[in-house]
Amino acid sequence: MTQTPEPGSEEQGSWRGSVPEATATDLENLLGTGVSAAQEQLHRSGGFLPFALTVQNDGEVRLVAVSPADAAEGSDGDFDADAMISDLTALLRQNREDFRAAAVVCDILLVEEDSDAIHVAAEHRDGSVFAAVLPYSANAGTQTWEFGELAADASEPAIWVD
Repeated sequence: MTQTPEPGSEEQGSWRGSVPEATATDLENLLGTGVSAAQEQLHRSGGFLPFALTVQNDGEVRLVAVSPADAAEGSDGDFDADAMISDLTALLRQNREDFRAAAVVCDILLVEEDSDAIHVAAEHRDGSVFAAVLPYSANAGTQTWEFGELAADASEPAIWVD
């Protein structure tokens, strides 16, 4: 996994240079909003359900949510996050004419680091994709959340795929 370049760095400039300016702005907006909303839910509730964000055609950012799917019988979860992500993706595909960019935000486990992480996979109607992960853990001593370094992650288009 590579680190997400710092704003204003030479590396970040090369990423931004590989996509149109408006696209880069939309994807960065979704990434920042997604991470912030997930962090807020962690602080408030101790966790978060998968959700999506869209940049409407007029530039407004909107939250998209679906009802939690029940976990499969015999699993240790209260809800089926994979089913929720599938439902979000299907909903975004069905309504993609209404927006120009979207992101799905979910909680993942980074197996190699043995850490939970916020995962944001953003996609633009022009075909550009960008994803990032932000590891986090609970600090039992201070009863707060500690966040690691934001890092770029691989991503494939899921909404504008045909």
